[in-house]
This record gives sequence, structure tokens and C-alpha cells, in this order.
Amino acid sequence: MLTGLALAVEETPAAPDGRPLPGHSTHGEAFNEGPRRQAVLIGSDKVGNIRFPVTTKSAAAQAFFNQGVGQLHGFWYFEAERSFRQVALLDPDCAMAFWGLAMANINNPERAKEFIRNAGKLKAKASPLEQAWIHALAVFCEEKNDGKRDDKQRRIALVKALEKISFDFPENIEVKAFLVFHLWDNSMHEVPLASHQAVDALAQQVLAAQPMHPIHHYLIHLWNNEDDRRALADAARCGQSAPAIAHMWHMSGHTFTRLKRYADAAWQQEASARVDHEHTMRQRILPEEIHNYAHNNDWLVEDLAFIGRVRDAADLARNMVELPRLAPQHTIVGKDNYDDEKSGHILGERRLLQILPRFELWDELCALDGTMFLAPLEDPVEEMKRQRTLGIAWFVKGDKARGEEKLNALQARVTKAKKSRYADADEAERKANREQKPADKTAKAMADAMQKYSREIEEAEKLIAELRLYRALGTGDIAGAKAELEKAGDLPKERLVAIHRQLGDFAKAEETARQFAKNNEGQVLPLALLADVLWQAGKKQDALDTFQKLRDLSAQADPDLPAFQRLAPLVAELKLAADWRPELKWPADSGTRPPLASLGPFRWEPYTAPAWQLADREGRALSLHAFKRKPVLVVFYLGHGCTHCIEQLNVFAPETKAFADAGIAIVAISSDDADALPKTFAQLKDGEAAPFPIVADPHLEVFKAYHCYDEFENMPLHGTFLIDGSGLVRWQDIGFEPFRDAKWLLGEAKRLLTLANTPHPG
Repeated sequence: MLTGLALAVEETPAAPDGRPLPGHSTHGEAFNEGPRRQAVLIGSDKVGNIRFPVTTKSAAAQAFFNQGVGQLHGFWYFEAERSFRQVALLDPDCAMAFWGLAMANINNPERAKEFIRNAGKLKAKASPLEQAWIHALAVFCEEKNDGKRDDKQRRIALVKALEKISFDFPENIEVKAFLVFHLWDNSMHEVPLASHQAVDALAQQVLAAQPMHPIHHYLIHLWNNEDDRRALADAARCGQSAPAIAHMWHMSGHTFTRLKRYADAAWQQEASARVDHEHTMRQRILPEEIHNYAHNNDWLVEDLAFIGRVRDAADLARNMVELPRLAPQHTIVGKDNYDDEKSGHILGERRLLQILPRFELWDELCALDGTMFLAPLEDPVEEMKRQRTLGIAWFVKGDKARGEEKLNALQARVTKAKKSRYADADEAERKANREQKPADKTAKAMADAMQKYSREIEEAEKLIAELRLYRALGTGDIAGAKAELEKAGDLPKERLVAIHRQLGDFAKAEETARQFAKNNEGQVLPLALLADVLWQAGKKQDALDTFQKLRDLSAQADPDLPAFQRLAPLVAELKLAADWRPELKWPADSGTRPPLASLGPFRWEPYTAPAWQLADREGRALSLHAFKRKPVLVVFYLGHGCTHCIEQLNVFAPETKAFADAGIAIVAISSDDADALPKTFAQLKDGEAAPFPIVADPHLEVFKAYHCYDEFENMPLHGTFLIDGSGLVRWQDIGFEPFRDAKWLLGEAKRLLTLANTPHPG
């Protein structure tokens, strides 16, 4: 009888000779996108301490199954899939291994459907409880596209099936836990949740049996934006219930943020970031392969700024810009909520442009001008805002020439946009006339052609007014500054406070500062600005009272920030030490927390490339060490028999000079032996020649060292790696298909290598 893995072989795409395509799973296409390296047991105390017995004679398979379920509860789906794949390797007859694979792909219907079908073929070997689990999920997955039920009906049916399983098998707490998840998840998909309290009560049954069950995660989701106070106990336990899962630390940040407890929120997000950094650096994967990595770090940067840890916030924002981008084929808009606008390098740059001026760190901002940390942005409005912010920095610093440079750039954009607007309108009119359209349709076509420039022109004019405002302030032109202020639109409150003070309007400065503090409760900067304005206005007691509120929140704030330095007179009045920050003490309801450093590093850093030495077709040795102090692109390909690999080499060959001009060498490593390398050369466009070295790794030792190897099926995989002159891997792509976008990679390589060589402004 065929096992579960053998059942899928018939669906594997094959080469003309009938063999599976190189790099593709022999178990079917569904296995291509998932993990290709074997799982390791992390420890039950690290992923949820789950006990979910399934039909298997392998104790190791049971342990990996429990681990996979814990990872499911933490939305760590990729690693959950790895654990369940390990179960299937250890026990190919375990039907629930494929149930787990389907659950790990609950947001990927096509893959989930293939996995649950394999589970169905094996369910006769499973227990009645397992058969019920498999049947419920199979119905949900199979009806996704068959038209029998709409999405809402499918979701309701799954909940009803889980309710029946829970009634029939009341001792199984995992069905209750997943029932809580699906009830909440359905509410995110237009299936109203009638009673949050009822779902909470169901979750409490799980916690009564297992107080540190990762169901705390679901309760945070359940009460988020509904009544976050009711999830406070869960926020204090969520990360601790599964400390190896970064998302479990992250979720508590939702609760604390909603409660305006930003110090607690920042701690949770930092814990999450550190766990992610530890995982990615240890497993040697790109950070943004974790679907919410950039989101978590972006949130952390914001929370750090809220509590005054501005140097750390800026450092982490820089680190986000330094992240290697995912290759274009992995950045499909909507897939895992990832697109370029949500990538780390964009979010990091935007945070730098937000935080540095907000806290008046003009020197640091100016030092980044002209570097890849503040590179031009593709969105025209965002790019103009970048120019505006840098222009303000230069005007504030007194460098009128650099400020005028940014101002002129904005004015040139407006002039160009206006010319394009009228040119497009004229072309629309000519086209309408050629098509003999009536006057009203012609007018509409012209208006539509002009409309696309409206946002850019309107924003540009406001930004130009803002820059002129700062130019006027720099020259003491108060009347001119007031005139430009009226044209500038809504400005950030922290800048308005300073502007009103410079204009001598202390009443307006106080009004703005009070509104800023009221709308941003729990944040240090608004209180610092208000305390200063009140002191300057002679409202001494009011200023001191505000300062005391600020002090309560400032245990972690950077004391050298300009907004805090201006409070020196208040510090002297209260006879406080120069470092007036209070001792950091966490509220009792924050939970018992481990030292942050024990979870992982604060920043992500690239890993060191494994050393290698291999021979070319002439038997000459070549090593990675030969490229020391020089960046090199290393391409792993699956021998002369892989047509896609030959296509890849023929794509990179013409770009060799462009890479060399950028200071980057290229070398290819083949799975062939040295004697077979000539068969590769014979298939290259230039016949027997190749513009870069090609060496042989027939024993796949280097393939394995670089993780270009499927440990489940014992086969090599394609891989492409950018290694800098220090031997650090700056970018990589590993998979069942070779990477072939050479021009994109050249641009990304230049960006990453430039960032690596940019000094820190601090």
C-alpha cells in the first residue's frame, strides 16, 4: 500500500524523460514552496507545551506533531509546516501529519487542499477523533472553489463541525482552542461574533486545564479593539507561553498599545524583534521571509519613539533599511500582506524621515542626506516629502544653499507636472476630436487627463510653502513666515509648537502643545514640549506639574534630546539630579519577563558565508577566500541536465561586466563532477567559454553548507548568494527554481553594499 508521501508523486511535474524536474519535490508541487530542511525539536516549553496524541508508533513523530500544533497557535505557519513535514518523514502513514500541513496552509487554499486530500487517503489508519478532524477540514478546503457554499457558509460549517468534535471528545482541549481561533477568525471574514464573552468562556476551559496554553494569543485577538482591558492577563502571558515564537511576544504589544502603555508595548515588540533576529540569523534566512517582520519592527520603532528611546528607534530604522529585499517573484502584492510599500527598507526610511525631525536631530538627518538610507522614493508625493524634510533640516542648520537646493527641486517638479498636465489634456482633446466624441465627453477626457497630476501639484505647493516658511524663519522674516504658514496646510504638531514660538505667538504655541499632549496620551515628547512652553509663558506650577507627568514616563528616554535639554530650568527648580529620569519599574500586571538580551540581538546582522574550495574543469582549485575583500555572487546550479539552470547562467553571463564594474565577481558551483563541467560550457551561448569561473561540487558538501539542499528528499536545490568583501552573506535566494532576474539583483547588490559601507551618523 502506498504511504501518504508516495500518493503525491503522480502530481509532480516531470522533464521530457519522465524524471522530476531538478529542484522540484518528488512528492508533488504542494511541497515545493514549503520548507526543504528538516525540523529540530525546539522544546515543548518553547512552543506551547502542547499534548495532542495522534495515531503513530513514533515517539519522535508525536513530539514533532505537538510542536507543529504549538506553532500553528502562534501563526508560525512556515515552521509548523516544517514540523508536520518531519512527522510525515518519520511516519508516512500518520494521517494527521497531512492535516497539520493543511492547517499550516489555511491561508493558501490550493496547497491546503492537496495536503488534506493526502490525509483523507490515510484516515482509515487514524482514530475516530482524527478522522473527524480530517473530515471537517477536508470539507472546508474542498468546498473553497466548488461553488456549493460561499465562504461564509463554509466557515460556519467548519465551526459547527468543531463544536460536534468537542462534544464527542470533551477531553481534547485542542479542539476547543482551534474552535476559539475559528470563531474569532470568522469574525474577520464577515461572520459576526454574537458574544465575545461566550468565546472567552470557552477559552477559559482550555486555560483551566493548561494555564500557559498559547490560546492567550487568540484571546488578545478576540478583545483587541473590543475591550483590550479584558486581554491584559493574556498579554502578560502570551509570549511566555511560547517564547520561541516571535509573534506571540508581538501580540501582547497590541493590547498594551491600545491601553496607551507604550513602555510595555515597546518591550513586547522588542522581545518579538529579538526572537525573530535570533531565528533568522541562526537559520540563515532573510528577515522578510517572515511575513510580519517589517510590520513588527516598524511598530517597535514607533513605540520606542513614544517612550523617548529615540537613538534606538533610529538605529533600528536604519537596520530596516539595511535589510535585503525579497526577490520580485516573492513580493506578489497581497501575498502574506507583503508588497514593496510594506517592506522594511521603505518603512525604515519613512521612520527616519519622521523621527529625526520630530526630535530635532538635524545633524543626524543631514548626515544621511545623499546616502542610500534616505534614497529617492518611487511614490512622487512621498519623494517630495523626503525633499521637504531634508530641506527643513538644512534651513534649520543654517545651510541656506542646501535648503534652496531642495526647494528648487520641489519647484522644478511642480513646473514639470503642470506642463505634463496641460500636454496630456491637449493630447486627450486631440484624441477625442479624432474619435469625433461629443463636447461633454471631450471635456471629461481632458479633465481625467489633468486629474492624475492634481494630488502631486497640490501636495508640492504645500511643501514648497513649508520650506519657504523655514527659509523665512532662518532670516528673521516674521511676516514672510506667517504668510507661508497659511499656505502650508496641516503641519506636525511638534513643529507647529516651535514655529509659533519663533513667531512670538506663545498663546498659539501653548494651545497647540496642549492639544498635542491631549491627543497623544502616554507619549513623552508632547509632555516635554508642553512643559517647556508653559515654563516660557511664566506658568510655573502648571509647567512643573506637566514635567512630573513626563518624568513618570521617562525612565528609558534619551536625556540628551533637545526637547529634554530645554527642561533644565525645571530640573533645577525641582532640585533634581542632571539625570532626572526615574528608576525603571514594570507594573505588576506586565507579567514575569525574561531579560531581553536572552531572547536574541536587537539588530539583524548578516551571517558569515561558509568557506569552500572546489576544482574547475581543469582541476584548478578555487576558494571563497580568493574573493576576500571583494564582493562575489555565488550561483549554485543543478548541473548540465537542468535546462532552467542553463537559462540562468545564460542570463547572468551577459551581465558579468556590469557586475564587475560594480566591483562584484561571479562564480558558479555545479552539482556535476569536474569531468561533466564541459557539458555545461557546451550549452552556454558562447559555446566553450564562460565569463566567470565554474567549479564542481559533486558530493554536494558546499550545497549542504549553504542550505541549498532538500533534507527531506536528499536532493540539491538552486541557490544564489551575494557575499560581501568581509565574507558576510548580504542577500540570498534558495528554491526549487533558479533565480534569473540579474538586472534586479545588480541594483539590489549595489544598494546593499553601499549601505554596508555608509558610516553611522552618530
